[in-house]
Amino acid sequence: MNRFSRPGSGWIEAVTGSMFSGKSEELIRRVRRAQIARQRVQIFKPKVDDRYATDHIVSHSDMKLPSQVVGCSKEILQHLDDRTEVVGIDEGQFFDAGLLSVVNGLADRGVRVIVAGLDQDYMGRPFDPMPQILAVAEYVDKILAICMQCGAPANRTQRLTQSTDRVVVGGSGEYEARCRRCFQPNIPTVAAEQPNIPTVAAEQPNIPTVAAEQPGSGRSET
Repeated sequence: MNRFSRPGSGWIEAVTGSMFSGKSEELIRRVRRAQIARQRVQIFKPKVDDRYATDHIVSHSDMKLPSQVVGCSKEILQHLDDRTEVVGIDEGQFFDAGLLSVVNGLADRGVRVIVAGLDQDYMGRPFDPMPQILAVAEYVDKILAICMQCGAPANRTQRLTQSTDRVVVGGSGEYEARCRRCFQPNIPTVAAEQPNIPTVAAEQPNIPTVAAEQPGSGRSET
């Protein structure tokens, strides 16, 4: 137990939104303020997210902080220092369903927990386990990005590739932020099979062509 907290005095902060909305930047900002306040901080990220660095959380604008990589939510507890007062978790949507009980347990122990992650997947569906974390968090901030098509506020993530896997780690080459109007879920379409019916040219009757006689052009003698 850390020296400043008591059981039940912790809380959960959830930072969510589409890709390119600044979720990781906000997580980094809050963690840095905690460090300035001389609080003990630990940051965790899922092993699957290796886009920019394996040992840092990195925003799309290249802000970064050292972090610990874990393969599942239970590993957070295994790596947790008993003196830690603030826990930051990036890319919450890539964790398993057990993340909910982990963050709830930490908050019950008096730890301030900050979780950043997508609330929707590339189809616009709730991206577990973030919706469950949003439901139990004391503080929820939904950040809007800028639609890359029209410039309106954007809260959806448009996948630009044809993959149908729910988890495809990528950046600006694979995704872009979209508003409700411009968002087009990447649903692969399969052309309907057409019966293989051979095309037969219609037979034309064999009618001989007879050249029309032309009247003589000379004058008749009288």
